Amino acid sequence: MSSLLLSVTNLVKSYGERRAVDGVSFKVQAGQTVGLLGPNGAGKSTTVAMLCGLLRPDAGEIVLKGEPVAAGAAAVKRHIGMVPQDLALYDDLSAWENLRLFGALYGLKGKPLQARIEHVLGLVNLQDRARDKPATFSGGMKRRLNIAAALLHEPELLILDEPTVGVDPQSRNAIFDTLEALQAQGRALIYTSHYMEEVERLADHIVIIDHGKVLADDTPAALHRHLPSRAVLRVDLTAPPGEGVLAALRAHAGVTALAQENATLDIGLVDNADAVPVLGWLQQNGQRPLHFATARASLEDIFLNLTGRSLRD
Repeated sequence: MSSLLLSVTNLVKSYGERRAVDGVSFKVQAGQTVGLLGPNGAGKSTTVAMLCGLLRPDAGEIVLKGEPVAAGAAAVKRHIGMVPQDLALYDDLSAWENLRLFGALYGLKGKPLQARIEHVLGLVNLQDRARDKPATFSGGMKRRLNIAAALLHEPELLILDEPTVGVDPQSRNAIFDTLEALQAQGRALIYTSHYMEEVERLADHIVIIDHGKVLADDTPAALHRHLPSRAVLRVDLTAPPGEGVLAALRAHAGVTALAQENATLDIGLVDNADAVPVLGWLQQNGQRPLHFATARASLEDIFLNLTGRSLRD
């Protein structure tokens, strides 16, 4: 059974009259990946800054490995690796020199430091660019070097604040490969993002935050169970259906929602298994599907169900 690594209780942070973080609480178990999900301005980065001891909360408590995290608590913060949203690199130093500098800040030196630099460069697949300066790197390569710097001191918890902002799809996949390798090693991760597909790929536990408040805190499977529609069937018909057909379809077993745009129907379903009988019913009632597709409900749907608005707002 996993052991508790980080406990966050009722965090509060205000800027003037605006409360950026309003009673945020969640836990991270050893080896767990927690996705901290919410739109821009939800309070994710402020929460992360407090977790790292960079910002003092107005109220609440952060406990890591049984010790409180606070500004200046260097011994406790050594268990944390931070990958900030803004790149923290020196463009006039090579990748190797950047890592040697950051390693020295953690008290590493000599052969142990050299071994760690070689290891983290291999982990992020930048061995062949070790002597090059970050100024010559793509945005994705810089992000990966940032991750390498955060891993030099072998932290038990790695916190990543929007680590794929501004990178191309190929670089994003390279970052995911690195993070999945860390998961395989049993490293605990906190991954903040407003990209639902990233959190769905990486996280085994999800905390949804908006306007500084936690709206949901559970596993992906449990969050999906809260949705009235766990799947969506989109059907393109030869002609728009009549009102009688639509009314009967809404009452059909397994149908939870129905939206129509001309001859296209979006049918909310209790489960994917309900798609086949619904398609059969349409054909039996004179409707000819030209094309259909099913999809599992997404984190976007969960957020919309919780707040009534889009996660990307």
